Amino acid sequence: MNFKKMKLIIQIPCYNEAEYLPLTLKDLPKEIKGIDKIEVLIVDDGSSDGTAEVARKNGVDHIVRFKTHRGLAAAFSAGLEACLLLGADIIINTDADNQYSGQDIPKLIEPILSGEADIVVGDRQTQTIPHFSWTKKKFQKWGSRLVKILSKTKIPDATSGFRAISKEAALKMNVLSDFSYTLETLIQAGKMRFAVKSVPISTNVQTRKSRLFNNMFTFLKNSASTILRTYAMHEPLKIFLALAALFFIGGVIPGIRFLIFFFSGNPGGHIQSLILSAVLLIISFLLVVVAILSDLISSNRKLIEETLWRIRRMESKKAEKDSSD
Repeated sequence: MNFKKMKLIIQIPCYNEAEYLPLTLKDLPKEIKGIDKIEVLIVDDGSSDGTAEVARKNGVDHIVRFKTHRGLAAAFSAGLEACLLLGADIIINTDADNQYSGQDIPKLIEPILSGEADIVVGDRQTQTIPHFSWTKKKFQKWGSRLVKILSKTKIPDATSGFRAISKEAALKMNVLSDFSYTLETLIQAGKMRFAVKSVPISTNVQTRKSRLFNNMFTFLKNSASTILRTYAMHEPLKIFLALAALFFIGGVIPGIRFLIFFFSGNPGGHIQSLILSAVLLIISFLLVVVAILSDLISSNRKLIEETLWRIRRMESKKAEKDSSD
């Protein structure tokens, strides 16, 4: 009986990481039980410090290079596409600044190898990280709780970028955000009914500050925007019907107030309530229409995603066949 050999590709999005990339690469495992082949791919996101050259000198197997800086989400997506075309069965995503310990990769992929998960997220246990401020720890905790509710997954560290992704999950993953992939892909995975698990991991000593955002306000603004847009994309009917209900209730209250005064023989001076009620009820009706149209668009999006999945699967199989010939 022929057993398919398991191929693991470790992808590392990089932006001006020439200084720390060698340390990250050195920490990666060379052998893992259950994996027949391990390769490393970096995505050079328009670096100007020679990151790609450093990667090549350190024996990186594959390099995807952007001409200009396009952001972490774009680099992550390009890495997934490249890994699939290279025949990866499991994809590891990690950071180039050596934040995550490469020695935890076997632990990260174990639930996928055993068939228990499609996606595994490393839990940094952020409450114990010394260089995280009290404010950052609290926002991480509250944000992860919100993502838990919206995605119906049980991931305590939603913003962790240390992840293992099965081939099947990667084929169906679509990142639309310009900011980051972490929150969007979790909500997406939950809505697609993927098995998502979390495992505790360790972190290394901080080498540099995050480049993803300049301050906490920027991070919160971009994260909130990503969460709202992603959830609305998957659950537009719930979002717009909830808004319609709020405007409907808001319209009914002043309408009742006007009717009370009208039937009590004192309608004068309360025409404002009638006008406000009419405006709010009209908005409510329009939101119901938007809800229906959005739901139809969402159904169309699912059909497009199914088409993309079939195309990617065919491209992946063709690439595997070409590499074996």
